[in-house]
Amino acid sequence: MPSFDTVLETDMVKVKNAVENTSKEIGTRFDFKGTAASIELKDKDITLVGDSDFQIDQINDVLRNKLTKAGVDIRFLDVGKIEKIGGDKVKQVTKVRDGIETEQAKKIQQLIKGSKMKVQAAIQEGKVRVTGAKRDDLQAAMALIRGDMKDLPLSFDNFRD
Repeated sequence: MPSFDTVLETDMVKVKNAVENTSKEIGTRFDFKGTAASIELKDKDITLVGDSDFQIDQINDVLRNKLTKAGVDIRFLDVGKIEKIGGDKVKQVTKVRDGIETEQAKKIQQLIKGSKMKVQAAIQEGKVRVTGAKRDDLQAAMALIRGDMKDLPLSFDNFRD
């Protein structure tokens, strides 16, 4: 039976390279000299540290430019709130999305069920598998998911005929 998987996968190598390039640029830029500006990647969390909200925004801007140049969609970033961490320093933790969250997977499943197409959707550990009798139905389901879930950088893989 034909099927495909709807996934949300980030290329962490490109993200790591973008964070390292951002760190290098922060180290060489004149407006960051003598400040606490830094960026760090741990697991799937990017931590930005700076002296002010404005500086955090500047680091964020550099990071987004580097990610875009590396071909990583910035919709993968789940930006957190800016927090004070003592003295005059602030930090912001940005999570890198990887895998479809349960509520988003349920939303995709309900979308497919509500469309009255002859396809079924099953949630499987961070992805949604869609199966159907015809290839055309699966392609229509892909178009439906792409059109409705614009806030997520979804991709489709494992297409079986």
